[in-house]
Amino acid sequence: MKVTKHFLTAGAVILNQQNKVLLKKDPHRGWELPGGHVEQNESLKETAIREIKEETGITVEITKFCGISQEVSKGRCNTWWLGKPVSGEFKSGLESMEIGYFEIEQALQMIQIKEFREEFLKCLDEKDHPFYISFI
Repeated sequence: MKVTKHFLTAGAVILNQQNKVLLKKDPHRGWELPGGHVEQNESLKETAIREIKEETGITVEITKFCGISQEVSKGRCNTWWLGKPVSGEFKSGLESMEIGYFEIEQALQMIQIKEFREEFLKCLDEKDHPFYISFI
């Protein structure tokens, strides 16, 4: 039996007090939720907090685990969280050409990758937590 290597990531839906969602614009994938790869000796929750800070400049508090999505053909498992902003100012960079808070309906139109929209909607549907979805 062949053991395959999988990559683990953590991302989050960050909602501010006006119930607007934090998005970043990746130079290749377009608008998306912030998140990234888990580093050695780092918890999944710590990864989400670190990645959001690195990609957006915003310090967040993670409030809830939402679920997992698996990208089967890419060997990637994504963990999803809900959170809220605590402090910080937008900071763009190589991974984030633009950053902003957007109304949920607007965000759904901005996110062009179908799987990203599905993950976002699953995170918002708290009665379905924890969720598991897979993409081929």
